[in-house]
Amino acid sequence: MARNIPSSNNTTAKNKKNTKVKKKKNPVIKAFKIFFITLLCAIIIGSVAGLGIVLAMIKTAPTLDVNGTILNLDQPSVLYDDKTQVMDTVVTAQKRTVVNLDSIPPNLSHAFISIEDERFYTHNGIDIKRIIGAMFINVKNKILRENGGIQGASTITQELIKQRMFLTDSLENRISWKRKIQEAYLATELEKVLTKDQILQAYMNTIYLGGQANGVQAAADQYFSKDVKDLNLIQCAFIAGLPQSPSAYYPFSTYAQKNPSVYINRTKTVLQRMHVNNYISDSDYSQALSDLDNGKLGFDPGKTNSRYTYQWFSSSVVDQVRSDLKAQYNYTDEQINNLLSDGGLKIYTTMDRNLEDSAQKIIDSDSSYGGMGSIKNSKGVLEPQAAATIVDYRTGEVKALIGGRGTQPMGSFNRAYGSSFKNAEAVGSSIKPLTVYAPAIENKIITSGTIVDDNLLPASIANKYRGSDGGPYQPSNDDFQYHGPTTIQDAITRSVNVVAVKVEDKLGVTTGAAYAQKFGLTLSPADTTSTSIAAMALGQLTTGNTPTTMAAAYGTFGNSGLYIPPRLYTKVVDKNGNNILESSASPRKVISPQTAYIMYNLLKGPVSPNGTGPSANFGNMPVAGKTGTSSDKKNLWFCGLTPYYSGAVWIGNDLQTPMGNDYYSNTSAKVWGLIMQEANKSLPVTDLQMPSGITTINNQLFIDGTEPTDTLNNNTQTPNNDVNTPVPNNQNTTTNATGNTNTTNATGNTNATNATGNTNTTNRNTNATNTTGNTNATNRNTNATNTTGNTNTTGNTVSTQQGTQQGTTTSNNK
Repeated sequence: MARNIPSSNNTTAKNKKNTKVKKKKNPVIKAFKIFFITLLCAIIIGSVAGLGIVLAMIKTAPTLDVNGTILNLDQPSVLYDDKTQVMDTVVTAQKRTVVNLDSIPPNLSHAFISIEDERFYTHNGIDIKRIIGAMFINVKNKILRENGGIQGASTITQELIKQRMFLTDSLENRISWKRKIQEAYLATELEKVLTKDQILQAYMNTIYLGGQANGVQAAADQYFSKDVKDLNLIQCAFIAGLPQSPSAYYPFSTYAQKNPSVYINRTKTVLQRMHVNNYISDSDYSQALSDLDNGKLGFDPGKTNSRYTYQWFSSSVVDQVRSDLKAQYNYTDEQINNLLSDGGLKIYTTMDRNLEDSAQKIIDSDSSYGGMGSIKNSKGVLEPQAAATIVDYRTGEVKALIGGRGTQPMGSFNRAYGSSFKNAEAVGSSIKPLTVYAPAIENKIITSGTIVDDNLLPASIANKYRGSDGGPYQPSNDDFQYHGPTTIQDAITRSVNVVAVKVEDKLGVTTGAAYAQKFGLTLSPADTTSTSIAAMALGQLTTGNTPTTMAAAYGTFGNSGLYIPPRLYTKVVDKNGNNILESSASPRKVISPQTAYIMYNLLKGPVSPNGTGPSANFGNMPVAGKTGTSSDKKNLWFCGLTPYYSGAVWIGNDLQTPMGNDYYSNTSAKVWGLIMQEANKSLPVTDLQMPSGITTINNQLFIDGTEPTDTLNNNTQTPNNDVNTPVPNNQNTTTNATGNTNTTNATGNTNATNATGNTNTTNRNTNATNTTGNTNATNRNTNATNTTGNTNTTGNTVSTQQGTQQGTTTSNNK
């Protein structure tokens, strides 16, 4: 049988099939190709994206204003009065005097170039070689964890751009990549329009060089008391070494004085770079090093006599602008100093120049105080000192601010402005309207007709609080006498301390403290405790309050109960005309319009002939206000208002010694009246308009619903050792034997008229003798019998209390 032999055709087909089989690729090579392609794509995409981001950053860079920003170095900030007339130029700690390059010694220019930018004359604004070198050093330090610090690569041109265009940015923005890229771009643009010498001159007039010095001329004066052209080689090298760390190399600091090697070694480094760059010869280099080692730098600090024309107002405005810039923009102190000293700001203040001038003359004149004369204390300052502030209380604008008497050195303590005036920490009885009477009327605890017994505090009140010896608290009045039943109106007129304490006790000390803060007063934690009744009722505060604080607080009574914080400027405009700060009235409600007007009316009492401050009056203009005297007459106050302005005057000795018997609170009232007469002299005589919601009875004002029902005898509250709550309509009060107030409904009872013609409201119950044996409810008049047959035992009652005084007596306040 024949075998099956494969045909040649089949063999050929098989071979062809075998030749078509592909070899498998190496997976490692395949992965590498994928990675390489992916990486290349990522680099291309990243580069395109990065280029787009860079271009976007460049596109959003600020406009390069060469003449207005880069070269315009001498742009001090200016203060304007309320008529937009120039009143002062801002005085800052930073000084600058612009000089031309030909007045700067070559050694100083060469020193800056050698240490800051040795390829300055060859690059186009950025130094690529330096950038690469800095990156290498920074990476090496990071990998090796070396402590070499971050190396910078900015050129002199970039530094100039940063100083003139980006210094007022926040620190975070200033060191961001966006800002660095914009700096680099603008540096290259600047090099296209300015010569190298113009850039160098602008840089050396701009750079901060420690202390108060901006620019090389200010540095030459600050460190060596000489003109920049007279600097020697080592002095040039010293100044050029400062920009890296002005505070670290500041030779007058305590640390540098103990360790002069800090700035000596830095100066040697500058000299070494000058030598390497062939700016000084071998012999000059050696001699300079020798001079340094032998202490020949020759420091001689310069002095400045800069001061404001309107010392008190201008310095206060600048302080407020500084604070607002820091709060709104988070600027550093250095940024604010640069902006104020060289930013060309226009600060529009609220100052009335004429009033400021006249107020200063009044404060300075001995005749304003009764002609008692002045002396100088151990520090060469006039005594007594005085301070005053006048405010337009409808806008919060401070119109005059006087911080002291006589010529005083620049930077002297401003007694009229701030929140920590130690000399004025005790405002005395001038606090009573703010923390006692206005809150109590607002909360319907009292009315102007409420009667309070001016007598010793009962034990129930005295034991709540402690005197200075730890015994029960017993305040005394200015005349060391008690006057029995006293209306609130009379208590305010005569500044009765005991009545104020009793009302404050009824109101609550913490409530009084809360109102003090609403009125803008500064309190310490000790002033706000529930036992600090002397602080809240009598003004014996432990923290500072100034005439500015008190003037704004009293303005609330004329502004329908709205408090507006005092403001010293309306707006701040930068050199490009942009409003960078605006200050507007920000009213907040403290009390109702009715309470405010009633307090305004009550405060006319202290300036009446029977009051404590009649000298505050002038002409026919209505005046309302309150005196204040702290312990031992160390502080004398008058705070008050007219229908146009509110104001406060403080008189005292800086060393906190007593004022003596020649000075009283009426003295401060006199000074206040003289200043207010100037403020109101061209204004028509008018008065505040009474708002609706107030009832007038026998020349006394009541918030509707608190007025007495008996219109023939509106003092329905009988006197007591406590404060009697105002009686609503159809209710009467009697006083029980323990001093507590009982309210009973008299509806349906018929009132009978006593022998004096006054109507007594009849009570169904008769109060008896109290348990201590003191007789309560003695009737001075003949009581009549009402139609129901009940006997009236209340009548015009005088509460009496027997026994001896306990505890200590607080210092008098009036």
